Amino acid sequence: MLFRSPYCLLLTRQMLKLAPYAAQAAATRGRLHREALVRGRSEYQRDRDRIIHSTAFRRLEYKTQVFVNHEGDLFRTRLTHSLEVAQISRSIARQLNLDEDLTEAITLAHDLGHTPFGHAGQDALNACMKPYGGFEHNLQSLRVVDHLEQRYGGFDGLNLTYETREGILKHCSRKNALLLGDVAERFIQRRRPSLEAQLVNLSDELAYNNHDVDDGLRSGLVTLEQLCTVPIFKRHHDLALEEFPKLNGRRLVHETVRRMISTLVLDLTTQSAANIKKHAPGSIDEVRRAPALVSFSPRIEKEQLALKQFLRDNLYQHYRVARMSSKARRIVTELFNALLAEPKLLPPDFQTRARADKPRAIADYIAGMTDRYAMLEHRRLFAVEPV
Repeated sequence: MLFRSPYCLLLTRQMLKLAPYAAQAAATRGRLHREALVRGRSEYQRDRDRIIHSTAFRRLEYKTQVFVNHEGDLFRTRLTHSLEVAQISRSIARQLNLDEDLTEAITLAHDLGHTPFGHAGQDALNACMKPYGGFEHNLQSLRVVDHLEQRYGGFDGLNLTYETREGILKHCSRKNALLLGDVAERFIQRRRPSLEAQLVNLSDELAYNNHDVDDGLRSGLVTLEQLCTVPIFKRHHDLALEEFPKLNGRRLVHETVRRMISTLVLDLTTQSAANIKKHAPGSIDEVRRAPALVSFSPRIEKEQLALKQFLRDNLYQHYRVARMSSKARRIVTELFNALLAEPKLLPPDFQTRARADKPRAIADYIAGMTDRYAMLEHRRLFAVEPV
């Protein structure tokens, strides 16, 4: 059962400027466990702060975005990605008069459930867990903040507000929604989450597409010539050269990517504002009943899809990335099978959890690993020579 917080008298100037359709911290649907209010911070600010101080958040520094962590120090990790999404989404939230703190909290928590080795690790762990209910990083993020973090005396997890938890849950099957209760009710009722959650979803897409372009060029797996076949990249590349004709190398890449991000941010802000004006929701409840209100324009959406297809064909399926992914899947699969066969190999606290649900405890253990810890643990279990 959720406990509703009493009305908070400590409204900040920013909160007073929120649009009526924004989430209101003083009217939150509450937390799973009752807690006293604190002076000087809204409920969503508390959520953000708890996420930043969590163990799972620190682990993101050594979890893969596209490239395995040891491939280079300058590639994006889950942590840098989350921070970049937070910057983008907060900027847009301010323009739309949404709650910036809720937006940031959702952003910083949305990848907490990611496995080591990015999507390759998730796919391998999902295959291992298929007979036991499967594995999905989005559901795991909610599991982290609801159960797995152990920092407080009165409860497991971080005890975040309903609105933050709802925003973390980006997608969910009806079967899982029935198990999760109130936080997943929109998937049963076919409704929308808050505008803050919708914004984080598209800001995430905006950020990883453009930053994967940057990392792909840095790695040498894709070239400027290849990318200039993609209309949105070509247009902004030409604009950068028009202003700085002698520009080349990393500066040209940066000027191109930052122009693309600026265009996408402006488009997302403008189109979303138009959608909101058209439907005129007067509250967050009306937002939930409306169609998706945060969106790109049709033209930009089409260009985004072309960029995503290019990245899929030329970066994510590049043979060097495929080799990294193959190694990652093997490490995760072999770890899971070894621990399932001999649960006494688990650390003591996970052995305790395994008594109730052995496969899920093993999945929790592996999902919480960083890239380098997973590789080290694999060597500990399988290498004959000293590690």
